Amino acid sequence: MSDFFVLLTKRRSIRDFEDKEVSLEIIKKIIKENYMAPSSANGQPWRFIIVNNKDVIKRLSDESKKNLISHIEMNPNSPTKKYEANLRSPNFNVFYNAPCLVFIVGPKQIRSLHVDCALAACYFMFSASNRDLGTCWIGLGTSIQDPDLINLIGLPEDHVIVAPIIIGYPKGIPDAPKRMEPQILKAVP
Repeated sequence: MSDFFVLLTKRRSIRDFEDKEVSLEIIKKIIKENYMAPSSANGQPWRFIIVNNKDVIKRLSDESKKNLISHIEMNPNSPTKKYEANLRSPNFNVFYNAPCLVFIVGPKQIRSLHVDCALAACYFMFSASNRDLGTCWIGLGTSIQDPDLINLIGLPEDHVIVAPIIIGYPKGIPDAPKRMEPQILKAVP
């Protein structure tokens, strides 16, 4: 049981990576382990897109930034507005210049898709951490609309990006931030 606790405390959101490629073989092993994740009715609706090319990742970042800024301009009260300064900075990369990006995607019509893919993302991040790799779920990375980029990454028309996860060899592992005590509303005997 202690090994699992170590893994829980070791898995952190990493945004600073060594300039070192993550092999496709390792990513595929992590994805294979990912299939142990639970899903509604064991549907396993998740699919994976691996982007192991920093130039393409930069293009995806620029696309996300452009679309998010457009969204903020049309919706000035959007919660995304708090990221506006970063999004407008030419030096900001939504994917933090990570060497690898994995999109967890699935068919739009599946009712439980976001929960199922979130569970898969958790398993993915724990498996990566177990291999001394760092990950971070990048919520700002779902705003890909350019048809050429969608075609380039191979996103099927009937699928949606749920969890963009960056992965690489971390420059360091930060300490876990302070956690609040669990809020148990009621225990019914």
